Amino acid sequence: MEKSSVKRNVVLGILFFLPVAFLLMLYPSTHNYDPLEIVDEEVSELQFFSSNSDAELQLEDHITILGFLGKEPINNVIPVSNLKELVYDKFKGFKKFQIVIVLPKGSEESAKQLQKEINNYEDMRFWHYVYGEPNDIKSLFNSLKVEESLDENLFTDHVFIVDKDLKQRGRLDDRTDKEIERNEPIYPLYSYDCIEVAEVKNKMSDDLRILFTEYRQKRKGKFDSSSRRKEDIQKDKNKE
Repeated sequence: MEKSSVKRNVVLGILFFLPVAFLLMLYPSTHNYDPLEIVDEEVSELQFFSSNSDAELQLEDHITILGFLGKEPINNVIPVSNLKELVYDKFKGFKKFQIVIVLPKGSEESAKQLQKEINNYEDMRFWHYVYGEPNDIKSLFNSLKVEESLDENLFTDHVFIVDKDLKQRGRLDDRTDKEIERNEPIYPLYSYDCIEVAEVKNKMSDDLRILFTEYRQKRKGKFDSSSRRKEDIQKDKNKE
């Protein structure tokens, strides 16, 4: 009886202390992280666009996912569904989070059809469509740091993260650990391809969590930026 009692106490002790030890191991990583980097300083505002919302929409003071779906948004259900299911559904409860889809004027009916395809009777209050002239759409797109262009229909399957201060966020160095070990050339991540499920599910979701953590720490006065900025990346390039 004594042996079984001792064994039971040992097992209970292990079950109790293992989670505690695990949390202690995670503690430093949750307080010492690199903020999501600023890749562009001046994203344009939405002053030349109308919207489907009763309230006036703006990027400033919001954490925004910005997308461009072109003249026939209903033809782009796959990337939009990925964005809705893998990002919007996860983050729609976060304060000041929104998704803004930019469309040319005249695509309103196609946007309504698209909304029916992805809605599923869920809360879509933080998913917005804005409409503008082609030149205004191109101007907004050109204010972003991009590696791809809008097609002839003003569409791209890439989306962008814009912070509350109209700064575009991303990664100045998107290399994997193995690529860094091999000293491969630095390459950035300015946008997220909604066709690539892994990129949206892993990279984009992780980057948004980091950005929300940054703003939460700023509110608490605990934010300490230790990220590698453009100058640091340039130094690494000069060493190669």
